[in-house]
Amino acid sequence: MTVSTHASHAAPALPRPRGALSAGVIAALHTGRGPLPGLDEVAHAHPFGEDLHLALYTLYELHYRGFAGVADDREWDPELLRLRAALEERFHTALRTHVHDDRRVDDVLAALLVEPTGDDGTSVSRFLSTRGELWQLREYAALRSLYHLKEADPHAWVIPRLRGRAKAAMVAIEFDEFGAGRAEDVHAQLFADLLVDLDLDPSYGRYLDAAPAKVLPTVNLMSLLGLHRALRGALVGHFACVEVTSSPGSRRLAQAMRRTGAGPAAERFYAEHVEADAVHEQVVRREVIGGLLADEPDLEADVVFGIAATEFLEGRLGDHLLTAWRAGRSALRMPLDASST
Repeated sequence: MTVSTHASHAAPALPRPRGALSAGVIAALHTGRGPLPGLDEVAHAHPFGEDLHLALYTLYELHYRGFAGVADDREWDPELLRLRAALEERFHTALRTHVHDDRRVDDVLAALLVEPTGDDGTSVSRFLSTRGELWQLREYAALRSLYHLKEADPHAWVIPRLRGRAKAAMVAIEFDEFGAGRAEDVHAQLFADLLVDLDLDPSYGRYLDAAPAKVLPTVNLMSLLGLHRALRGALVGHFACVEVTSSPGSRRLAQAMRRTGAGPAAERFYAEHVEADAVHEQVVRREVIGGLLADEPDLEADVVFGIAATEFLEGRLGDHLLTAWRAGRSALRMPLDASST
């Protein structure tokens, strides 16, 4: 497949539905009218299922780039917000049920810093670094594009909800994520460059239809936590989990890109994160979490929940990817060149 070296700045097309909930949301956005799914339908949907999460993902995207042909003011449509709240509640409640961690935040962070010896069989980055093939790296990049093409955006929502040390440190980290004032170094742009090196389309939302069910909750978690001030502690926990684990994982992924000859931009994205996130890990632990809990010590359990929920959802995704790849089959819902444009 030949792709442009520049990402399209047009809003993406609405995705293809995956069930009654997502079909109702997509139809309402497409036509500007029509009945939305009822609360009973939401209550009976699987809380981690692809239908519920595509419906939720689609509604969340109204707060990011939106969709082609969908009016901007639908972002604040009260009926859509009412449905979104019901979907969020179903997801959030299930997470609270499945995730239990009574440890102190320092103990949780210390555990994240421990690198397992050898290949424990559960790490996607270890698999890709040692024996991943180029087609598997392309699949990984395509599914991660759902977040990385808006990297750092969901976490930016927490900034006005912090103060003092936590706010100053969070802004410093986000400044790096957004290229330190250089558009060409914005991490979302670096990932778009990676996609081009891998002969993939860098357009925003391009691979949503190809993304398997277990990808969607990992992205929706960030939007859920970012859009709710009450969940600011959990968003800080999510951010900490990402930053603390990013540097060693990025080192392995840079090695995978180099070993498979993916290209300089593909390798650069992860090499950049090896250095940047090694520094960010220190700042987020000492200043963002430290500052937040100095101001609001009652949020410690939420910070731990944010970390544990991230690990839970990423673990589900990792299991899906490794099961498929070890069997020699695609982990995506459809071939990359069949995804909607």
